[in-house]
Amino acid sequence: MRLKHSKLSINQTARLCEHFVAGTPARTAAELVGINKNSAVLFYHRLREIISVQIEDESPIKGEIEVDESYFGGH
Repeated sequence: MRLKHSKLSINQTARLCEHFVAGTPARTAAELVGINKNSAVLFYHRLREIISVQIEDESPIKGEIEVDESYFGGH
């Protein structure tokens, strides 16, 4: 997976995805991958946005959805 306008290498992106799936906090993942913590936070945020769009488009479930202590949907 490669995000548009990202300066992260494919290797860094893959490693961040692995840490995201494993539940590693963004700050810890940034240290392990060797990037700035703000880059990891932004990457995690973009992944969550992608997930929320996919859930909204494909799921018959509407409204607020809680997934691993992260909220997607309405305020």
